[in-house]
Formats: sequence, C-alpha cells, structure tokens
Amino acid sequence: MNTKHYQVAIVGGGISGAALFYEIARYTDAKSVCILEKYDDLATLNSKGTSNSQTIHVGDIETNYTLDKAKITKRTAKMIEKFCLQYGLQDKIMFAHQKMALGVGEKEVEFIKNRYEEFKELFPYLELWDKEALREKEPLLVYADKERTKDRPEPILAMGTQSEYTTVDFGEMTKELVKAGQEQEGVETDVYFNARVDEIEKVGDKYKITTTNGSVYTADFVVVNAGAHSLHLAHKMGYGKHMGSLSMAGSFYITNDTYLNGKVYMVQNPKLPFAALHGDPDILCDGKTRFGPTALALAVLERYKGGKSFFECLKTMNIGGDTIKIFWDLLKDSEIRNYVFRNFLFEVPGINKGLFVKDAQKIVPSLSTEDIEYAKGFGGVRPQVLDKKEQKLMLGEASINPGDGILFNMTPSPGATSCLGNAERDIKIVADYLNLTFDQDKFLDELTEKED
Repeated sequence: MNTKHYQVAIVGGGISGAALFYEIARYTDAKSVCILEKYDDLATLNSKGTSNSQTIHVGDIETNYTLDKAKITKRTAKMIEKFCLQYGLQDKIMFAHQKMALGVGEKEVEFIKNRYEEFKELFPYLELWDKEALREKEPLLVYADKERTKDRPEPILAMGTQSEYTTVDFGEMTKELVKAGQEQEGVETDVYFNARVDEIEKVGDKYKITTTNGSVYTADFVVVNAGAHSLHLAHKMGYGKHMGSLSMAGSFYITNDTYLNGKVYMVQNPKLPFAALHGDPDILCDGKTRFGPTALALAVLERYKGGKSFFECLKTMNIGGDTIKIFWDLLKDSEIRNYVFRNFLFEVPGINKGLFVKDAQKIVPSLSTEDIEYAKGFGGVRPQVLDKKEQKLMLGEASINPGDGILFNMTPSPGATSCLGNAERDIKIVADYLNLTFDQDKFLDELTEKED
C-alpha cells in the first residue's frame, strides 16, 4: 500500500489543530504538514459556533481566573484578535460587544470592588458600573419586573468594558486558520476528511498512522489535538496511564428575543470547578441571548454524534480505586453534590426550564419560563482530566509529551482562546525535535501585543 509521508501530522481538525497547522506553515521551514480529520468538515465538534460561548476569554471578567492566570490568557487572547485583524476578519467572524462581570448581593459587590482594584492595572480599560450605570447599559439586570417599574432588591455592581473585541465564531476561525496555512508558499499543506485515526504506532524513526477507512500515513512528528479522543489514543499507545478523563457536557438555553446587549458573567463559586452561568448575545442566532452552560457528566467523548463514543469514554475514564476516590472527594462536598444534581435536572424535560430560570434570574430577574427554551443541538463535551497519581481533577489544558516525536493535547475551556498560544508551545517542541527553524521574531511581531 502506498503511504503519504509528512514531516508533521496533526490529528484533529478543530481550532487547536488548525492553529498549529497555520503556525507550522507560516512560521517554520517545514516542507510538509497535514491534518487528519475524522468528519467531513473542520470544526464539527467543540469548535463549532453552537458548541461554545463564542467568547474570547481574556481573564478580565472571568472571576475564576487568578491575576497570574489572567496575565497568560490576556497574551493568548490577544493572538486571536491579532490574527483576525491581520486577515480582515473583524465584524465578519470577530465582534466587539459590551462585557462585564456582575456581582449580586453585598458579598459579591465587595468581591467585584476588590477584584477591580487588583485587575485594573493589567486591564486599564475596565470600568466599575453601579446600578445607575447598568440601568443605561443593561437595563434588564436592574429591573425586577418586565414593566420596569421597580428595581431588584439586591445591591449590584459590575466591572466591564465596551471597547474590546469579545466574541468569535471559533468554527469559522478554524477554517480561516487552515485557509491561511494553505496559502503559505514552499510548504505542502494537506487536509484529509473522513480520516478517523484508529491506530498510531512507532515504526523505526517514523510514526505510522492508520485510519478506519484504510488509508495509511507516516510522519516524523505527530500532534494529537483530538479533544476528548486525545487521551483515548494516548492510552492505546501506552501513554498517560496515570490519567483518566471525565467528559463534561455543557448545554444552553436560548431566549425568544434579545435580552442582553453584551456578555454578562457571574461571580464564580470557588468551590465549583466548572464555569459559572453567563448570558451572551448569540452571533449565530440574530443576537438572541444564550444562557449557560450547564455542567453534566456524560459517558460519551462527543455529543450529538452517536457511534462508539460511549465505549471509548468508558475506557478513557480509566476507572479504578483512585478514580473513584477523586469522584468521592468531589461529591462529599454538599455544594458540589447539589450543583451536580441540579445540573442533571436541567436536562430533564418538564422540570428543566423552571429550575434553570431560577438560576438565570440572578442575571435577568424578570426572566420567565415563557422567555426561554432548551437550545437543542447546542453545547459540546469537554475532557476534564483526572490525575490518578495526585488523585484530583486537573483544571485547564493537559498535555502528554513522551519526548519521542508525539504529543497528545486535551484542551477544555478556554482551549479555543488559547489555541494560538498552545500552538506556540507545541511548535517549539516540534521544531526542536525535527531541527526546524521557528521564526519567533515574525511570530511575536504578527501575533503578540507589543510591550510598553
């Protein structure tokens, strides 16, 4: 059988794979790079516009981010903006909206005040908005009734901005990254669809990649950016056995009209490892407001696709006594236990809307069950990695690098925002292993914010 050889093969055609594909083509002297995508188009899973909150996660309004984490996410978020501006994608796939973090009640108001003081130097564009300012900017946050005759009883305060790019259709950005990569001269850039990778094996100094359709490819270096499937493929090769994966699905509810002018994020409960409820104007649904995400553990590696994802998920969970202990440690906390149970009920027809509205009313007090509906087909599955050695849930990205020419990446939120930054990390590993030249000066000039 004839096989096609590449210097670098990327498994997965979501935004993480596309970002690395683009950076290798534009910023290195590699002669060939390919993407192997299991479906018939790019970004059909978590990078798809309906599968995520379409947010550029900078760290300014995400209250679960520390100042140190925000410094990192600010840099990688700026890369998203710089790429889109470089290729004229503003107001096409990237948009500027108002955004804020909202505190409700005396405790959260005090938290917002303190956070603003801590973060205003890193994000000088942030402003504090009291109830009267919010009455102008987001009136439905202030009023307790639809007639707008009385204010909500709790004190509220927000920190936010109206001057920044906030929103991206990451599905379309995935396609733009690949398109820009294929426009680079002097490098072979191929994308293969319907190429589900079944097996990767080391043969001599190369990797042999076999797909379920019978096609075989070889590569000097392989990067697996396949979401929840990355750990499954790593396990098949004997890597990452100390890890398991908990698949967390996020669902959304959508309104019948425009309820918010911009993004409204809530103060995160520090005990909860998943994102707090937020409201966003949906750029794919004529500005209707999307509330979510919910957080539901599902025994699948991908949503709305069916197939053998269930059995792969059970294997990837890597269930054992240490895994069960991680779950037990999480669930013995009553707040986490109640959160998990409540999010399960958000998926149950008949009672889900009434329960969800009670949570969403913290953002829009006058919201009723008649105003929203379950957003069918929206949401995705994020791999939350379980570290069996440390017996804890790992938050953020996880990567396996055995040091022999292959990488496995798992990128839950904010994976889309950090895609170009994660690719920068990986490109250095690839370039060092293959003795390629990485034009870091060009990369920094084009994709990073200039230091003052």
